[in-house]
Amino acid sequence: MYVQQIKSIIILLFLSISSLAIAQKGKTDAIYSGIPWFDNNGKTVSAHGANMVKDNGKYYLFGEFKSDTSNAFNGFSCYSSKDLYNWTFEKMVLPVQKSGALGPDRVGERPKVMKCPKTGEYIMYMHADDLKYKDQYVGYATAKTINGEYSFKGPILFDGKPIKKWDMGTFQDTDGSGYIITHSGNLYKLSDDYKSVTEQIVKDMTPHCEAPVIIKKDNTYFWLGSGLTSWERNDNYYFSAPSLQGPWKGQGVFAPKDSLTWNSQTTFVLPIRGSKDTTYLFMGDRWAFPRQNSAATYVWQPLLISGTSISLPDYKQSWQVDLGTGSWTSHKMNYTEIENTNTKAIQYSDNWSNDNSSKISQSDAKGASFSVDFKGTQVGFYGTSKVDGGYATIVIKNKKGKTLVSSTIDMYCKYTENSLKFLSPILPKANYTLTVTVAGEHGNWYKKDGTEFGSKGNCIALDKIIIKN
Repeated sequence: MYVQQIKSIIILLFLSISSLAIAQKGKTDAIYSGIPWFDNNGKTVSAHGANMVKDNGKYYLFGEFKSDTSNAFNGFSCYSSKDLYNWTFEKMVLPVQKSGALGPDRVGERPKVMKCPKTGEYIMYMHADDLKYKDQYVGYATAKTINGEYSFKGPILFDGKPIKKWDMGTFQDTDGSGYIITHSGNLYKLSDDYKSVTEQIVKDMTPHCEAPVIIKKDNTYFWLGSGLTSWERNDNYYFSAPSLQGPWKGQGVFAPKDSLTWNSQTTFVLPIRGSKDTTYLFMGDRWAFPRQNSAATYVWQPLLISGTSISLPDYKQSWQVDLGTGSWTSHKMNYTEIENTNTKAIQYSDNWSNDNSSKISQSDAKGASFSVDFKGTQVGFYGTSKVDGGYATIVIKNKKGKTLVSSTIDMYCKYTENSLKFLSPILPKANYTLTVTVAGEHGNWYKKDGTEFGSKGNCIALDKIIIKN
């Protein structure tokens, strides 16, 4: 009996490991923006409002582990990667606390980690608040190892008082000094142990300005920020200065006007320094309220810097970076394409119409779906996001009907744009079925003043399916 139980446990463990391996058999070969990413467990990477730290040859990504049901604090996650393409879930490095500022039904946002040069400790800073955003302050937590569990210490103090701000970020200068940035253009210098503030360097440099980020190239500092539009995207803008003290000069937007920063909000910029060059990795969040866990994605792009100017001149769907040289290159996706009009290959159910002007197939009927049977190692599709776009659910099943991959995507955008919406993890070469279904739901949200944002419908629009053999 005992031996049989052991055998059963081993079999179950093997099947569990095998199912995870199905989703991660191959390696992702580039940075893909605006689509769900999957970790080593086949789960959606959830690390928003993030920052990244390179430590002992690995990159560690810290962010908000969001929920699909509430904006309440759900813990801060940590993922690691050796190539910036493939991510391993480390742990929830700061889980929901039993009580207090980061306890149940509280808000915890924008975790930023820096290693203190003096003490060797890892210090995490964050925005702590209540659900009505009436009790905000900048808090901090500490850990001995970068991926260890962080111990929450409460507010970081300046002149004995908490810093009562919400959106915040951090900056570590080349001399090792650390700083906290907050909304509305405030900059504070940290003490040598990074656990208190010694002075305010900049005060109220700009009105509003959420999602603050500071980077430095040569002798120029850049301050990036976002307008106040709640979960909606907007044209982020920037300032430049010869020193942190200023004078800070407004430079306008850094992505094409009305692109809404390629539908994202600044969260961090990581310099990737190599033997020949430095790539500045712009990290942006593409929020998808309320489906922030399953449908919110990331826009990572190479940020171009020239003198006192920065730019994201065009949208790179996929690109690669050489971590040795520090140089980046565009990446060409080589897939077999199936146009949406190919009804022999694509099966449509319920109400789908063809828009001849934009050459898309679309539906807003809940439960309407399209599916394709294919043999290969990877599948994805291009679609069109619009003002009436909604959520779609995605399922990939094997020949036996077992679900191997499931995901949710958001096809809302303030302007009409066509791009890659989904790309599966790399699978063992076999026969599969991809099914995409209209969820019959869409996101709507409100600013504090009652202004409504979000989609006007539940539409899903297909351009083409792509398959890798």
